[in-house]
Amino acid sequence: MITLQGPARRLLAGPFLDGQAEQYRAHLARLGPLPLGSAYRELIGEIESSHLLGRGGAGFPVGRKWRAIADRDGGPAVVVANGAEGEIASAKDRVLLAHRPHLVIDGALLAAEAIGAEEVVFYIGSEHRAAMHAVANALRERDGEVGYRLRIVAAPVGYVAGEASAAVNCIDHADPRPTTAPPRPSTSGVHGLPTLVQNVETLAHVALIARFGSDWYRSAGRADSGGTALVTVSGGTTDPRVDEIDLGTTVGELAIVAGVTQTSTRAVILGGYFGTWASVDDVWALPLDPAVMRARGLAFGCGLVGFLTTDRCGVTATAEIMEFMAGASAAQCGPCRFGLRSIADATTRIALGAARPTDLADIERWLPLVDGRGACHHPDGAVQLMASAVAVFGDELARHARTGQCPEGYGLRRAG
Repeated sequence: MITLQGPARRLLAGPFLDGQAEQYRAHLARLGPLPLGSAYRELIGEIESSHLLGRGGAGFPVGRKWRAIADRDGGPAVVVANGAEGEIASAKDRVLLAHRPHLVIDGALLAAEAIGAEEVVFYIGSEHRAAMHAVANALRERDGEVGYRLRIVAAPVGYVAGEASAAVNCIDHADPRPTTAPPRPSTSGVHGLPTLVQNVETLAHVALIARFGSDWYRSAGRADSGGTALVTVSGGTTDPRVDEIDLGTTVGELAIVAGVTQTSTRAVILGGYFGTWASVDDVWALPLDPAVMRARGLAFGCGLVGFLTTDRCGVTATAEIMEFMAGASAAQCGPCRFGLRSIADATTRIALGAARPTDLADIERWLPLVDGRGACHHPDGAVQLMASAVAVFGDELARHARTGQCPEGYGLRRAG
């Protein structure tokens, strides 16, 4: 994985990303200490003015989320710094934690002060060993400095383990399955207390906004949304990489760093496995900006931009994703246990040249039956991805199903 340095005062600014975490002394020398006193009380307003959106996938306004908990009637609360990153195609959170752990810790401490929390839990994917090690070392560097209970909880491997209610269940009961709302974690989360579950990249942005202000944050960004974001770029001729971009950077500009061209690219997946496929011609000039993308029916999501080059089959790529999503479900309701599994199996049969006569029609019929009916939002994201595949790769799906062969001649293996 290759990462680029950001300009000064950005998330990835500082020492080269050579596998070593930035030490606390260097972190303070580069950015200075956190603001004290009245600046804490003004922080939520400053976040609201920055228009910062969450970077965990949903893109909810951060200031609004914090204020809802801060304005409760009283009593303790909890902050969960969510670095589970169960999205296997994304790497931004683990890179940030492994190299800039103190920036995330700063943001988590600011959140605790702003909402009146007494405990901060760093919820980190158990498979992300470098990130886990960096945060543990960083907390030891700060031992005795802060007045909060700080601990690390390992998130088990699994796509749904990073969902907010799943994180709460895992922290409290070692059961990383999401639950239906209400109550939401913001009302009854860890230990039954109001809990702010916030993505680690979001917290890192807060740590910079607290130091340099909302105007500074919004000075970056080239379209409707201000600021920067971490993106994972994959599928090109280079290894997957994490970059920090100004929001508004276009898909075509990221293609350059991925080593692909418009003519060598078949389609682009945007936002992760909860996102959408899009035709390369439709999105080549698209600004990667949450507001612009939302107006186009797309989502920035976890910041994944995956290029499907012309030497790969869109049907096969979709089948692989659907198989993963079906296998990654919590399997606690019918839409996931039966709906997603049926869609994944039918898509795989089409990809392998072993389609049943009704497979494609069944997929199109099942999608609206699954959407919105699960115990959590996992099936919703999966069917959104599949629906976009039907729109982008519809002709390929139909020819695969009809002829049992890849129309582009990729030599797919026939089942049986």
